[in-house]
Amino acid sequence: MSFTYSLAKFIPFQDREACERARKITKEEITKHPNPDFHIRIIEEKSDFYFQFALDIVTRIVEAREKGEKLVLILPVGPVPQYPLAAEMINRLRIPMDHVHTFNMDEYADEAGNTAPFDWPGSFQRAMWENFFGRIDPKLRPPEKNIHFPTKDVLPDYARMIEDLGGADCCYGGVGWCGHIAFFEAHLGFEFGDDLEAFKQAGPRIVELHPMTIMQNALHSFSGDWSWVPPKAATIGPAQVVQAKWRSFWLDGYIGGGVSWQRFIARLAAHGPVTPLVPASILQTLPGDYTLLGGVAENVEIHMA
Repeated sequence: MSFTYSLAKFIPFQDREACERARKITKEEITKHPNPDFHIRIIEEKSDFYFQFALDIVTRIVEAREKGEKLVLILPVGPVPQYPLAAEMINRLRIPMDHVHTFNMDEYADEAGNTAPFDWPGSFQRAMWENFFGRIDPKLRPPEKNIHFPTKDVLPDYARMIEDLGGADCCYGGVGWCGHIAFFEAHLGFEFGDDLEAFKQAGPRIVELHPMTIMQNALHSFSGDWSWVPPKAATIGPAQVVQAKWRSFWLDGYIGGGVSWQRFIARLAAHGPVTPLVPASILQTLPGDYTLLGGVAENVEIHMA
């Protein structure tokens, strides 16, 4: 017996047929893509996933230093297990990082657009210092003037700050439940309609978080407490992702017990229509890496407890 229905109205992307096509992509098929420069791979084990993520960061740091070049990185907060691993590698190998400049993707904000202070427990600035920068020997880590966060004060100049350094060498990131990149949310796509080029030129801003993002972040960072998640955020825009020389995105949204909140959106972003209503879909048009944890790559199926 068939049972058909419309998508919930709060979901920006409403192409049911595209969703069905994405849902049917198997684990065996997911790494195959018509863009040869968009590299999709699967890493089965979490320990190896985060080790490879850390190694990717450290390798770029070393290679840039050996060439006598500066390295400009756009960094996410989630996931974070790779950062302590990267810090340990840097310390053990005694890798100086004075040539490294970092720009975090985003930061939480209140309803008035004031970004979270460092001392708030959920602050991305705090998370980065506790998990990465603060773990690196002060003799090795980048000067504090090279470490940047999109606070309310600097957000209007954030794009220019990256451009003044020659642009980002690599933009790291993940894909949100609604398809966001950084906190550039799916509902912002309505602003651009079918104008994909205008979307790609959109820069940093304060945004209202989509309900799916509130729930996603409540789930993985706030013990499921959606009342604790701020309503807004400061974020880079698609322009900073597109203009980076390379993109390295890592999807680890596997809860366990066969449950992954990221399994479907990983497919829709990589293999669905390229649309502002699924912001991460622009990744499939660009050179870059798209790495999935094994539990995320598993087939999309119904699991009834």
